[in-house]
Amino acid sequence: MADLKAENALREALSALEELEGRWSAAREYLKIDERRARHDELTEVAADPDLWSNQDHAREVTTELGRLSADLEAFDALRARLDDADVLADFSRDALSSGEADWSLLDELTESVTALGSEIDTLETQSLLSGPYDESDAIVELHAGAGGTDAQDWTEMLMRMYIRWAERRGFSVEVDEATEGSEAGLLSATFIVKGRFAYGWLSAERGVHRLVRISPFDSQARRQTSFASMEITPLLAEDSEVEIDEKDLRVDTYRSSGAGGQHINKTDSAVRITHLPTKIVVSCQNERSQHQNRARAMQILAAKLAERAREERQAELDALSGNRGDNAWGSQIRSYVQAPYQLVKDHRTDHETGNVDAVLDGDLDAFMEAELRRQRSRG
Repeated sequence: MADLKAENALREALSALEELEGRWSAAREYLKIDERRARHDELTEVAADPDLWSNQDHAREVTTELGRLSADLEAFDALRARLDDADVLADFSRDALSSGEADWSLLDELTESVTALGSEIDTLETQSLLSGPYDESDAIVELHAGAGGTDAQDWTEMLMRMYIRWAERRGFSVEVDEATEGSEAGLLSATFIVKGRFAYGWLSAERGVHRLVRISPFDSQARRQTSFASMEITPLLAEDSEVEIDEKDLRVDTYRSSGAGGQHINKTDSAVRITHLPTKIVVSCQNERSQHQNRARAMQILAAKLAERAREERQAELDALSGNRGDNAWGSQIRSYVQAPYQLVKDHRTDHETGNVDAVLDGDLDAFMEAELRRQRSRG
């Protein structure tokens, strides 16, 4: 009976290992590992050029890309090595059974290894979802209170905390650039930058209107209140972006910093608000220590938003030719967060849901983001 149990355990582990081998081979194709190796070799030669740093911007681009390729290839090769180790464990386990004596320490180690490898390949497959031209970029996040009065403003501040906590979980840094306080509580709006590899790719899944249902803490009769807040996301472009901005198209206002940014906000008369007159786009920054620094950051955000607007216009032209895909990030909620009369967070695009509302509001968003990224990938 013990040998039969061991045989079944080995059979299950071998089956799982075979599936992992197939997934690894597929990942090698869709992650274009061979092409990446060729690019890595090319950049290694470029980086060895003693004249590389004569152009510092180009040098930074080269070293950044080379560093990312090196990290990705090392992780992929390490995964291959762990798969080989698991194959060796499987051979030892098979030999032990063939000799008539099951080695459960080997079988347990093999089972644990297969489980860990499955999680690693899950992560690898998720990374493949982040293959857009700007997915590796830092992200500019804007939150705006919608319908719901004071509750909506409070909800906007709750969303800001949620995304900051999510960023902290992933080891990303956050810079608060603007936070406008609500009339009684919360925030009317906020702008912050999340810095880290794939920040934009992950957060792009959150673009849209978020709906909160709860017993209002601002209602003396403790009635249930529905409130809305919107989330906009833009990739942060490099300083040498191709976007050209005519100074004649700008109105620049300065004002005293204020808001809920805490230590992140420098409360002096250095805050800057820039209005791009042709498009009516308004950006603000109050995080930096000087008016000059705030203006430079605001101009960078403006350039990113103008580039995003140009991309949206190009996409609209393509949709007009090929038929609109039906995506509507605005106009209806993408997700509902219900705290009363029951506990539920549900994404209306993917139907992914959880009853642990507190965990989501504390930044546990990866499953929601991944589900939406997979939905987008399936639609082409």
